[in-house]
Amino acid sequence: MHLQRTELNQSGEPRYEVRASDERLIHTFDEVPELGELREFSRKQGAPLERLDLWDVGLLCSRCGEDIQERFSATSKGNLLCWECAMNRTVENDQRGVSHTTDPTKAVLSNSALHHKNLCNYVINVATGCTHGCKFCYVPSTPNIKMRGNMLEEQAGVQDGQEEWGSYLLYRDDLPERLRQKLDRKRTWEATPDGRGVVMISSGTDCYQDRRAAQITRGAVIELVKHGKPVRILTRSPAVVRDIDVFKAANGLVTVGSSIPCLDDDIVRSIEPGAPAPSTRLDALEKISDQGIPVYVSMSPTYPTQDREDLRNLLKTFKDRLNPDVVFHEPINPRGGNFEMTVQAARDSGQEILAEELEKLKDRNNWIEYSRKQLTAVEELGEELDVPVHLWPDKEFVKHAGDRKEHFRQEREKESSPEKFPEYPASA
Repeated sequence: MHLQRTELNQSGEPRYEVRASDERLIHTFDEVPELGELREFSRKQGAPLERLDLWDVGLLCSRCGEDIQERFSATSKGNLLCWECAMNRTVENDQRGVSHTTDPTKAVLSNSALHHKNLCNYVINVATGCTHGCKFCYVPSTPNIKMRGNMLEEQAGVQDGQEEWGSYLLYRDDLPERLRQKLDRKRTWEATPDGRGVVMISSGTDCYQDRRAAQITRGAVIELVKHGKPVRILTRSPAVVRDIDVFKAANGLVTVGSSIPCLDDDIVRSIEPGAPAPSTRLDALEKISDQGIPVYVSMSPTYPTQDREDLRNLLKTFKDRLNPDVVFHEPINPRGGNFEMTVQAARDSGQEILAEELEKLKDRNNWIEYSRKQLTAVEELGEELDVPVHLWPDKEFVKHAGDRKEHFRQEREKESSPEKFPEYPASA
């Protein structure tokens, strides 16, 4: 299936035709279509692993009227922009006050240190920023945000990447096209024993947080699967079910997961203000699992208000409803400026008990004891319930874990998770 510009219509504007690989006419657009319209047409009309490539097909910039050659973006309404116009447009704000614009980054596929957590060797982020605005999120403290302050200010008017986390989103609309070109040319592929050549979408933003991000994600997943690359999707959004057809067609190359720290929607919402409720995340993963697609859970970060019975109920729910390949577990970490924001958010939402218990974790001894109890409980409960658990003990915690220091060090340095990704040679 491909898009091509044809003769002018009665108004003197170009028409666009979508044709099958055998040149059979599938559809005609009588004017320049919007980006979202093209992506949605591709999703509904194409085969699961088929998509419309939008490079060099005669699309016109909605602002300057010139042919779009290679890089492009769009306005919040979906009007296509050439790269020059995209880089010179003003920021748009949605009804929630979130600033939307274009991410100028050249990066497509980045090597990742997350292989140390047995997650991946590569990451792809479909945007910079995230409207979920989770107060404890580590992303605003990473170089992707901290070292790009000038870019964020110039492109989106962001003064403080961490304080304003949740209020800005810079899209990478042409990422599927650039990824296809990257994969076509790439001759080596890193596949360490702990990362297994997996590509994670996304580590720095939620890849299904809205329709536009989801459309970019679908295109990226299709390209990765067509090139035989294993994919890990992590999202808090139930909109992930829109791409079940792609996941099924991937034949085991895609695993889908969600962060579900507990199932009390009100408590979670207090420190994840823009994210969908955990109950809806669980429902979405269940639908995906029921289709025979591999799923996993990031049980992270768990809270100091959760006792052993709470953790048991959570793990049992995962087992009964999801049959996950693995449950990753990590207690909440009080380090960094975002932790004070987390405590305050809990307090502002009326979750006083959570705020008080979080406050206690500022004392290192309290945090170490809490982490030890939760990690030990989850490990033991996983064995008891026959749930495959993979612990993520913090390296600072491991230093002070007492007589279990060596045990937790070994857990941290495990070479692989229980998942069954296809074997992938590093030289492929």
